Order: sequence, then structure tokens, then C-alpha cells
Amino acid sequence: MIVNVRVIPRARVQKIVADGDTLRVYTNATPTDGEANTAVIKMLAKHYDVPKSRIAIVRGATSHDKVIEIN
Repeated sequence: MIVNVRVIPRARVQKIVADGDTLRVYTNATPTDGEANTAVIKMLAKHYDVPKSRIAIVRGATSHDKVIEIN
């Protein structure tokens, strides 16, 4: 499954909100050293009830807009 994600780092509350065909992922992690990416993968793994190892960032590793693959 391919998921379009918009990441909002340094948010007050960690949550996932569906916005049309895009998921908005609010995380309190900072966007430095991949901390926000790691937090997003962890949150999506919990949301979809899959192991973290089955989630990969396909495009947008350094961007707010990401394409994520969940196997």
C-alpha cells in the first residue's frame, strides 16, 4: 500500500489525521537527524498495526510531503 503523508514536526500533540487522500502526521519530534522520520514510521506502524520494518519512505525523506510504502 502506498500512502501520501504530510508531516508536521514539533507539534504539541502526536496524532494522525486523514485529509482527503493524504494523512497528516503531527509529531513532537524535531526534523533534525531523521528524528521526525523515525517518529512517523513508529506512529504509522502503530496506526496500521504492522511492524516498523514493513514501512519504508519511498520519496521525500527530507521533505514535509512524503510517499510511504507499507508492505
